[in-house]
Amino acid sequence: MIRFLEVVRRDLRLALRQGSDSIMVVTFFVLTVVLFPFGIGPESGILERVSAGILWVTALLASLLSLDRLFQADYEDGSLELLVLTPTSLGIVVAAKVVAHWLTTGLPLLLAAPILAVLLHMNADGFGVLMLTMLIGTPILSLVGAIGAALVLGARRGGVLLSLLILPLYVPVLIFGVGAIDAAVQARSAEPHLLILAGLLAAALPLAPWAAAAALRQALE
Repeated sequence: MIRFLEVVRRDLRLALRQGSDSIMVVTFFVLTVVLFPFGIGPESGILERVSAGILWVTALLASLLSLDRLFQADYEDGSLELLVLTPTSLGIVVAAKVVAHWLTTGLPLLLAAPILAVLLHMNADGFGVLMLTMLIGTPILSLVGAIGAALVLGARRGGVLLSLLILPLYVPVLIFGVGAIDAAVQARSAEPHLLILAGLLAAALPLAPWAAAAALRQALE
């Protein structure tokens, strides 16, 4: 646990020192959502109907922007090899880096989402479920993204390859995240969608760090 917290603290310190990744993710999220009213028209009825899908699709795309840097900087300066050689399990190191990634990318998306929902005229009944789906879903994005980032580590055009690998795996999160919000807006129960999202998170928490650690070892061999 001490090593886990040390890695989280180190990655947060590096992220705050650079600051560009978090700003880039939130800026992309905001600007992309803002463009939709210009593209599909300012009618509140249309925006309200598609608001959940717009927010979730844009959040998925925004989360991809910083994934290729999840391990790349440590790989380039040799820090990753030192982390592999430490007695601490590489899976724990990966989990710590995922936590730091979520705090610097997923959390800002979570905080920006309700403000953008107001811009898209989302029904007030969907705000609480929106926040809940973002709280459950964005950690899944970071966990699954870590697997893709490890698989393309050191590859040429890794960012493009990463998108092709990860986007299909993000589809279930998109489906059930949007489904939960739509159910709440239509006065139906959002619980089934939320339970499936929670199940996806429960599966990703132990499996994703293990899979990413195995991919990292393969990349370093």
